[in-house]
Amino acid sequence: MDRMRSKTLYERSLTLMPGGVNSPARSFKSVETFPSFIERAYGSRLWDVDGNEYIDYVGSWGPAIVGHAHEKVVAAIHEAAMKGISFGAATEGENKFAELVLSAFPAMDRIRLVSTGTEACMTALRLARACTSRDKFIKFSGNYHGHSDFFLSSAGSGLATLGIPACKGVPKSVAETALTVPFNDTSAVKEAFRRNRGEIAAVFVEPFVGNAGFIRPGEGFLETLREICSEEGSLLVFDEVITGFRVAWGGAQAMLGIEPDLTTLGKVIGGGLPLAALGGKLEFMNHLAPIGQVYQAGTLSGNPLAVACGLRTLSILAEEGSYDSLSRNMKRLIQGIQKLALAHKLPLQVDGEGGLFGLFFSNTPVHCFEQAKACDQNRFLRFFHAVLKRGLYWAPSAFEAGFLSLAHSDNDILETLRIVDAAFQEIKAEAIL
Repeated sequence: MDRMRSKTLYERSLTLMPGGVNSPARSFKSVETFPSFIERAYGSRLWDVDGNEYIDYVGSWGPAIVGHAHEKVVAAIHEAAMKGISFGAATEGENKFAELVLSAFPAMDRIRLVSTGTEACMTALRLARACTSRDKFIKFSGNYHGHSDFFLSSAGSGLATLGIPACKGVPKSVAETALTVPFNDTSAVKEAFRRNRGEIAAVFVEPFVGNAGFIRPGEGFLETLREICSEEGSLLVFDEVITGFRVAWGGAQAMLGIEPDLTTLGKVIGGGLPLAALGGKLEFMNHLAPIGQVYQAGTLSGNPLAVACGLRTLSILAEEGSYDSLSRNMKRLIQGIQKLALAHKLPLQVDGEGGLFGLFFSNTPVHCFEQAKACDQNRFLRFFHAVLKRGLYWAPSAFEAGFLSLAHSDNDILETLRIVDAAFQEIKAEAIL
C-alpha cells in the first residue's frame, strides 16, 4: 500500500500544528507511523489522498453510525445551510431535536445542547457541585470525560494511548478533587465514600467503557453505583458520549434499566457535526442559567446545521430494524474474529454491544483499565499494521473501541474477516521467526 502523499502531507503538517494534528488521537504515534490523510468517505468506506480504500471501523470516532455521507443526512444539512449557517438565536429545530432525545431517555426531564462532549461533562460536574454543595467526585481509571482540568488524571482515550498518566498544566488543587478508582471495583468505590463522607458531589462513569478499549460493566456494578449515590446524596452521572444511541436507542441506561441523575451525550447525536448535550432530572437541570445560578453558555450551541444533521441521523436510527441490523453484524464480526484467533492460537478477547466493540490481546478477560494496560501492546501494534496495509481502517491505539455502522454490509464483514485472518497469519509467522 502506497501512502507517500500522506507522508508528505504529514511532514508538512508538522511545521504547522503541534505533532502535525489537531487532536492527539489522530497522530498514529503509538502505532509508530504517520496518519493516512483522508480525502473522502462514503458508506462504510474511506479513501485517502493516495487512493487507498479502507473499510472504516473508526467512524469519525463514533458519530458515523448510519454511514458516511448518507444521502438523507447530506440533504438535511444542505436544506438547513440554504436557510443560514448560524443565527445565534433560538430555532424550532432545537425544539424538535430536544423532544426526540428526551423521548429516548426517560431519566431526562430537560436537556441543554452544547458543542462537545468535553463541554457537556464539564458542565455536568459544575452542576453536580452546585446541587450538592460538594467539591469532590469519583471517576474511574481509563474512563475519559473530555479534556477539562478536572478529568485529566488516569484518563483513557488519547492520554492512555500516549501514556500520559496526568496532564501537566492542571493545578494540584483541582486534580485533588478527583478521586480515581478502578472500573468494576465496588469495594474501591465504597472505600472512597467512607474516606470522604459528605464530600462527594458525583460519580462519573462510562457505563460501557469505550476509551480504554471496550470494557463491559460487571454484574451489579452500575446498580451498586446507583444505590450508593442515592444513599450518600451524590449524583450519578452517566457519560454516554460514546454509548448514547450506539449500544441501544436510549443508550446504556435504557438497555440496563438504570436511571442516572445526569447524562452527557455526544458523537452520534450530532451525526458528524459538533453537537453534544447534558440532560437530567428537573430538580438538577433547573439550576442552570438563565433560571438558575449555574452559568453555561455557548455561541454555537444548538447550531442549526448540527441540529439538522443530528435530527436526521437519529430519525434513521429510529427506523424499525436499525439496531437489529447493528447487533446482527456485530455478532458476526465478534464471533468471526474470535474463531480466527482460536484457529491461529492467538490469545485474544473480543466483545461488543450494539455498534461498539473492542479487542485485547490477552489470555484472560479485561475488566478494568489496569488489566487493559497489561495486555500485549506489541502484538496489537503488529496487528494494526497488518490490517492497515490490507485495507482496514482501525483505531491507531490499543486503548480505543471500534465502531460499526448501518452501512457495513455482509460483504464488508466477510472481507474484514478475510483481512483479519491474513493479519493473524502474519503475526503468527513473525512469532515463529
